[in-house]
Amino acid sequence: MCSVKSIIEDLGKYFLACFSLLVYNQTFAQENSPYSRYGTGDILPSQNIATRAMGGISAGYSDYGLVGSPFNLNMNNPASLGDLSHSKNFSNTIFDLGGEVPIRTLKSNTSTDKYKSVNANLSYLQVGFPISTKKMEKRGMQWSVSFGLRPLNRINYKIEQNGRLDGIDSINRLYEGSGGINQANVSSGFKITGKGKSKNELNVGFSSGYTFGNRDYSSKTSLINDSVSYYKSNFQSTSRFGGVFLTAGLQYEIHFQNAGNLRLGAFSTLQQNLTAAKTSINETYGFDGNGNTISIDSVYAINDIKGKVILPAQHCVGFTYQTNNRHWLIGVDYEWCDWSKYRYYNDNEKAADNWTIRGGVEFYPANPNTAATNKYWNYVKYRAGFYYGPDYIKFNDTRYNYAATFGASMPLTTPRYIQTRGEFVSLNIACEMGNRGNKNTGSLRENNLRFSFGISMNARWFQKRSYD
Repeated sequence: MCSVKSIIEDLGKYFLACFSLLVYNQTFAQENSPYSRYGTGDILPSQNIATRAMGGISAGYSDYGLVGSPFNLNMNNPASLGDLSHSKNFSNTIFDLGGEVPIRTLKSNTSTDKYKSVNANLSYLQVGFPISTKKMEKRGMQWSVSFGLRPLNRINYKIEQNGRLDGIDSINRLYEGSGGINQANVSSGFKITGKGKSKNELNVGFSSGYTFGNRDYSSKTSLINDSVSYYKSNFQSTSRFGGVFLTAGLQYEIHFQNAGNLRLGAFSTLQQNLTAAKTSINETYGFDGNGNTISIDSVYAINDIKGKVILPAQHCVGFTYQTNNRHWLIGVDYEWCDWSKYRYYNDNEKAADNWTIRGGVEFYPANPNTAATNKYWNYVKYRAGFYYGPDYIKFNDTRYNYAATFGASMPLTTPRYIQTRGEFVSLNIACEMGNRGNKNTGSLRENNLRFSFGISMNARWFQKRSYD
């Protein structure tokens, strides 16, 4: 039997490992995106790897695996957690880990210049498991929880500009920025199955936790002269912020006799008012014998400036339709966010309201409703999709942001083992090919190629062992 103490110790070790990986990931990120200078930075995909391959649909999505239980955790809509249960004597405890390799190509609309950057990032770590009793499930009720960590945004840019001040000297400016926003969450989902022939299902879920982040902006200026030595100047602003968030979600599944299932979904994240503290300094600087930066004189320095970072409310509605034999699943989402309400110390920083349409399809050759087959490729889930909408950063009236996606989930355990033990390991892969910006303006464009990889594991954790 698993003791409460051992479970708490395991969870503590898990959270510590997650936090360490996120800090390492943020510290050593090598992306270079000028767009991350504005708003909260580059918004990272919030979906798991499986749904990223379907354009990122999540409002009405709940994954079903070989034994009728989820292979992956839907982290956007906590209502989907209600589908985790002890059905068929399987544990349905899911460990979900994801990472990505984004490849960015920056192109100038006014020249042939290009810049390419490649990076590897951690996307999320999440665990979910059922806590409903057998008595609850006999009454058509299921209850599950999950917890984890994930990055939401990332700031990483380095821009160098050379020019000349008329009548003075040549000048070099270096703009740098780093930081990001992370989120620790605890989520819970509850399902009620209706009585009668239809067996329609209502899922309700909530997610809460702590949003925390930092950002460090600097602007260095150097005058270049062969005979006169000038002091170099640096303006730097560093801030830390954090606060509680709350997300609520609903899903309602309608069963059509001999015609499949329609699942309607919606979720919203309330506006977050994060408490912030900022340090600003304007100084002259130089370099020591080892090439390290040293401060020469401060024009001014202000520490611990209190303020607010306001993250606006976000909303999403959508649906999925799955055929009766579960071979095909299609889904569409519509999401929107009031980014015009974003504030960093009362500054909007070029953020504007935006919306996104997402669509996706999944093909699953195996049929969980019929006799099992031992052909491996029948248990691979194939996916494709797209998303389209204006960017939340507004440099001009047209702000394109779109991509095509595709991917698959491939079991790393044999079908027979999954059937008999109810445990599995699945490799999830997704590829996103998109574009950001408008070639008809004077700004930069970004071509994005993102490879995502994830591992989903179902194991018999947190269970009381017994003998028949």
